[in-house]
Amino acid sequence: MLAQPALMNQLAANGNLQPLSAEVIAAVAENYSQSWVDLGSSDGTQYGVWFKASNKSTMWYNADLYDQAGAAVPEGWDDFLAQLQIVADSGYAGISIGADVGWPLTDWFENVYLRTAGGDLYDQLTNHEIPWTDPSVTEALDVLATLWGDDALVEAGAAQRTFPESVTEVFGADPKAATVYEGDFVAGNIADDGTSTVGENALFYDFPAVNDSAPSVVGGGDVAVSFTDDAATDALMQFLASPAAAEVWVPEGGLTSPNNNVDTALYPDDTSRQIAEALTGAETFRFDMSDLTPSAFGGTAGQGFWQIMIEFLQNPSDVMGTQQKLEDAAAAAYAG
Repeated sequence: MLAQPALMNQLAANGNLQPLSAEVIAAVAENYSQSWVDLGSSDGTQYGVWFKASNKSTMWYNADLYDQAGAAVPEGWDDFLAQLQIVADSGYAGISIGADVGWPLTDWFENVYLRTAGGDLYDQLTNHEIPWTDPSVTEALDVLATLWGDDALVEAGAAQRTFPESVTEVFGADPKAATVYEGDFVAGNIADDGTSTVGENALFYDFPAVNDSAPSVVGGGDVAVSFTDDAATDALMQFLASPAAAEVWVPEGGLTSPNNNVDTALYPDDTSRQIAEALTGAETFRFDMSDLTPSAFGGTAGQGFWQIMIEFLQNPSDVMGTQQKLEDAAAAAYAG
């Protein structure tokens, strides 16, 4: 299993991978959305079967604090801000952000950008086929600024707080905020803290739509590829592309399947089922953008995408300056 499309693409370009057989291609077409077909392809040839996935479009909230404040699951971005204000009026911060390093902030951007710009522009920006000074980036940063620039909604000290600390600020013994954004792995952070219970007072809703955008998910996953051309390997790939392969694991927990035909009733609890159904029900899925860009731009602490988004969090009024910094950093990284 590989966790990076870029690695699959490199192995394919080097001639190390076997293309999927006609039988596996048919199974993938039957069971997966086009987004996953595309992610398993390189230069028009299918090599991979995405067996495991993660949903990084989950907004986690303390249901006790929401109920106490009279807040509700929002319908869209503007209502999201309104519900955070209701929470803030009750004496808690609407949302806690942990951004001592920048990766949670790049996830914020990617979710907003997918909802404002759509999948095609998301792909173009990922590949640096359009610059970060593009108007589509302006729109996404403007949307983020409506939250990040509102001190009444965001708990102070975000740039000094770790991500695990931001979860504790919402679900710990002495909560200071009612909401925290990140992927489905937040459930593990909540369980580790031991104060709140996932599925009871620790719940999530889908990342809010922006301007009535269609259901969309940013995430990651693990792809199965084959290095040898033989009947046994092909049979395994066919099995992995089928619902049956995931349905063996799903009831045990720890697996979210991107296979549309996996019976979601088999998930062991309502939360894991909700995560999976949001993933397979999304009209558009895109892989985490920062994982697809050169690491000098999208994966290194203290520079590039990570650092510039921290600076934007601290000064969300500087949209144009942020865009130029992102473009300069991207141009240097992609040229290298």
